[in-house]
Amino acid sequence: MRDMNPEQTPIRLSISQTAALFGISERTIRSAIKKGEVRYIVVRNRYKLSFDSLLAWSQKSTRRRNKRDTKGIGKYVATWYIRNKKYSPNPKLIPPQPNNNSK
Repeated sequence: MRDMNPEQTPIRLSISQTAALFGISERTIRSAIKKGEVRYIVVRNRYKLSFDSLLAWSQKSTRRRNKRDTKGIGKYVATWYIRNKKYSPNPKLIPPQPNNNSK
């Protein structure tokens, strides 16, 4: 097995995980697989879909994008904003980083 950097490790999702994450039906995802619109591999007779290709695919259609934002993961984005000032650093309190661009 080759060693991969965690940043290079592809994220793969099952069809049911994808449906829940993007707020669409499994039938829609299976249709995209059949049309070759998303990249996937088969592991133990199960589809594992590439998250990168799913994200690009979800951006191509306004309907899919709206479902993702209202029924899928997008409905939680507003709650990701940190409201507690204790955990949200004030930019004035963060010391400036030294510039390492010496010529």
